[in-house]
Order: sequence, then C-alpha cells, then structure tokens
Amino acid sequence: MDIRRLLSALAVCAFGGSVQARAQESTVTHKSLAPEIALDLAQAALVDCRQRGYQVTVAVVDRSGVIQVVLRDRYAGPHTAPTASGKAWTAATFRTSTSNLFAISQPGMMQAGIRNLPGAVILGGGLILESGGSLLGAVGVSGAPGDGDEACAKAGIEAVQSKLDF
Repeated sequence: MDIRRLLSALAVCAFGGSVQARAQESTVTHKSLAPEIALDLAQAALVDCRQRGYQVTVAVVDRSGVIQVVLRDRYAGPHTAPTASGKAWTAATFRTSTSNLFAISQPGMMQAGIRNLPGAVILGGGLILESGGSLLGAVGVSGAPGDGDEACAKAGIEAVQSKLDF
C-alpha cells in the first residue's frame, strides 16, 4: 500500500509540474518603453539635427510599431512626418535598421520585395531601440540629407540609453 501512495503522490507532482510548465510557456513578458523616455529620445534627436543645421521630424514607436511620439521641427517639410513614422515602424517591424534593409533589398536581390510592402519605408534613418537584449521600440528621423537622419537617430538613442540599461 505504501508504494501505491508514493507512486500516486509522484504522479500528482509530475502532472502538476507539467501544467505549470505549459502555463509558463503560453505567456510572454516584455519590457515597454515609457512615454517620457520616448519623448526624451525624440527631443535629443531633434536637438542633434538642429545643431547640424537640419529641420527634421522625429518619430518614436513602441515594440509593436505603434507611434508614441512625433516631433516636427517648425520648418521640416510636410513629407517628413509620415516618412519618419514609416522609418520607425519599418525598423521595429523588421527588427533592424532601415539602412540595413536598404542594403539587402536592392533591385534583383532576394529581399527586394519588402520595398513594396504597404507602410514600409526603406530609407536610412530608422533604428531599433533595445535594452538588455529586448526590443523596446524604434526611432525614425526624416529631413536631413545623406546619412544625417541616421546620425540624429543615433544621438537620440545615446541620450536615453543610460536610462534603459539597468
């Protein structure tokens, strides 16, 4: 009889442990970008671009590509707001920089089709924001010539990185 009770107790424990393991596998925990940090990032990127002499728009999205902040400098072109938002969305969606996507999606290349996806903006200036290996969101900048958009986006990220690394 004692062996049967022992085996029954072991079976109950094994079953309970497997139920708990399945419950843990069915949920995901992730970090979320605070609106204050998103705003700080956008402001730092905007200030950096101003110091370089550029009028730009900066957009910050969360890890799902949903807009958190859009800042348009007073003389930035009207096209810069949707372009910056599109760059940020594209970087978050593909989980890489838009300049990297630009390089791997040239005509004739295997990934060229991503340029035709609705909403994708495959131009430099969109960067992902990470902390501790977790994607928090992305930033997009539009309005600076050449690689200026990406330089301003990097400056924005660098300005808030210490607030994210903990």
